[in-house]
Amino acid sequence: MSEIKVNKISPRTACGTVQLGDSGDTFTIPAGATINNQGTATNFGSTGEISWVTTKKTATFTVTAGEGYFCDTSGGAITVNLPAGTAGNSFAVADYTNTFQTNNLTISPNGSQKIGGEAQDAILSTEGQSAYFVYVDDTEGWKNVIDSTSNITGAPPYMVATGGTITTSGNCKIHTFTGPGTFTVTQAASCAANNVVSHVVVAGGGGGAQSRGGGGGGGGYREVVSPSSPYTGSPLNGYPNAPNRVTVTATAFPITVGGGGARGKAPPSAAGIGTNGANSVFSTVTSAGGGGGAPGDANTPPYGPAVAQRSGLAGGSGGGGGSGNDGGGCGGAGNTPSVSPAQGFVGGNANGSSVLSAGGGGATAAGQNGAGASGSNGNGGAGATSSINGTPTARAGGGGGGAPCGPVTRGAGGTGGGGPGATPGSNSPNTPGLDGGNGTDNTGGGGGGAAASSGYDGGNGGSGIVIIRYRFQ
Repeated sequence: MSEIKVNKISPRTACGTVQLGDSGDTFTIPAGATINNQGTATNFGSTGEISWVTTKKTATFTVTAGEGYFCDTSGGAITVNLPAGTAGNSFAVADYTNTFQTNNLTISPNGSQKIGGEAQDAILSTEGQSAYFVYVDDTEGWKNVIDSTSNITGAPPYMVATGGTITTSGNCKIHTFTGPGTFTVTQAASCAANNVVSHVVVAGGGGGAQSRGGGGGGGGYREVVSPSSPYTGSPLNGYPNAPNRVTVTATAFPITVGGGGARGKAPPSAAGIGTNGANSVFSTVTSAGGGGGAPGDANTPPYGPAVAQRSGLAGGSGGGGGSGNDGGGCGGAGNTPSVSPAQGFVGGNANGSSVLSAGGGGATAAGQNGAGASGSNGNGGAGATSSINGTPTARAGGGGGGAPCGPVTRGAGGTGGGGPGATPGSNSPNTPGLDGGNGTDNTGGGGGGAAASSGYDGGNGGSGIVIIRYRFQ
């Protein structure tokens, strides 16, 4: 074997290239030999080869292709700016102090170039994480080929949002709105399925009616349980019906939370019928306010309504019918306007012969009729129970029917915030306990009906609520 010993090989004058061998030749470097790159040579060694810089980085810096860096974020977050990448360029980073989970490392691509196919910053936020990237082409950009913890792309897999009262349950965040506000998505998820959010939207409950009045209907109840943020929902999960779903983007979504309907006040100061609750709105989802309960009284107009005016109002759930000695009214229609699954049920019918009023409808059951010979006013219909906020909670119950004088049972409020009907008592005006009970705020419960005589008022409906849930990690 021939052997040549030299200290340096230099090109001839005006010849910028020294060629070693021809195409197809193999050069063998023995075990233990070292190739010393003085820092100015390029295109030397295998594609993607890394030379680690052992001086730690503690502040924002720009990568030099072919180098690896130990990043110390114990004093604060660091941004790594990438150079313009060409095929075969590489770099690597490692968590020097195991603090990426506290102070993130942000990797920012050059211009419109990409990281893992996404023209977005990549965030390293896992303790002890390290990653090795190679620039493949302009389609995928910088591709991580070694990662000590998880796959990294240029966009986070989960969404980021603000607004309302924020709590967490496992891997999910929950935004609760008890009044008007804005749900603002500042970063949509890179995985489309994670942008379909779970939600519960409950409108305000209807007001209960005066004197022998029907209970107000519960506010309309609409819910979607997204597979990306699962929990135990109510029977009214509308996910299978595509129009019920909300797929968010990085924008602001105004939130409307409906107020409860006003109580029906005793004549002559008011007509005596409860008013409907107000709608609640999130994006394309609108829940209708509960229907007002109808009044009932033995007196003739203007001190009491005519028989034809004793039917409850339609709404998300319908108001209960009111009763008088000369007849009883029907319950108002629920699920008005119509959606699928139904957002609420019909109110109960009053019993004119026994002067017993009816309960308002609830999210999952109709209001009970006045019970006739059994001597019971109608209970409010049951609401819907959901664990969207991590705790089973009932909402949108109907208000109970108000009792006449005598030994009869007032109507109970439906589970989910429905107000009870008034306790029986004397006909003396303003006797304590003879006004209907209020629906519970932020449940959409209907107000209860008042007791006999024109001197007593129904209960106010409870305000609604909007809850949004999504996966954040």
